[in-house]
Amino acid sequence: MTSTDVPRTAATAGAGRHETAQRLLDSSAMLSYDPATEVDWETPLDKDFHGASPEWSTLYGTSYWAEMSTEQQKELTRQEAASVASTGIWFEMILQQMVLRDFYAKDPTDPAFQWALTEIADECRHSIMFARGAEKLGAPPYRPRKLAVELGRIFKATATGEAAYAAILVAEEVLDVMQRDWMRDERVVPFVRTINNIHVVEESRHMKFAREETREQLEGAGFVRRRINALVIAIASYFIVSSMINRDVYKNAGLDTKRALREAKANEHHKAMMRSSCAGLMEFLGSCGLLTRPALVFYKRANLI
Repeated sequence: MTSTDVPRTAATAGAGRHETAQRLLDSSAMLSYDPATEVDWETPLDKDFHGASPEWSTLYGTSYWAEMSTEQQKELTRQEAASVASTGIWFEMILQQMVLRDFYAKDPTDPAFQWALTEIADECRHSIMFARGAEKLGAPPYRPRKLAVELGRIFKATATGEAAYAAILVAEEVLDVMQRDWMRDERVVPFVRTINNIHVVEESRHMKFAREETREQLEGAGFVRRRINALVIAIASYFIVSSMINRDVYKNAGLDTKRALREAKANEHHKAMMRSSCAGLMEFLGSCGLLTRPALVFYKRANLI
């Protein structure tokens, strides 16, 4: 038996978790940002820029987009970027509560415990950063629809194990891919590019931990538990992704909301962007046995697969 064939035991899993958490703590100590000082909050918004890469707009590639003026296109991407940021705040609050519940009364000398608190501190800074960024983009406070808010309230109070960490991973990875495009795009307003860069760097550590926790939590999981949580994760993913763009962004960009919603719903370009961005995530969930037939229904509805 080679070293790679050694069965994964509770002891080896615990040691691996310990090492991963310590590496993440070391990385955080070397490379973290303070958005209060790193982001240019003072320079007035330059409306010659987009708020996000236009290719990520829900209307890009539609006949409505072709009819819009350049100014309308830029305003729409600013409103959409603010909506994504607002959704990010909503889920980061859910994330923080789930992680706190998971580590409640556990060993504070464990690097995993200390990493969990570090991640929560990161998320607090990110939420403030997103809030200030959305305000600077000239957007109102966007909130998920009431059903999503109430389901989120239940989820944050009850989700545990792989259901919690895999849902965290979905939210982080979907946002990560689009933000990597935005932070490199010189058409995007500079302060938003800085926000995206900060989030991408720090969330890469969060995603690493979420993947490790998902794998560990699934160790020894039985057939029924795995199938139930696969569906729970998929439903949570659907509500997270479908809440990213608030319907009011179209009205606030000066567009016909009914027509915009109709064309956005049928926009094959945006659906393809979402699917391609989630290829790695879906591969990971599949490797964990979490892409069951019922779960696939919700991933397809969210255009993640």
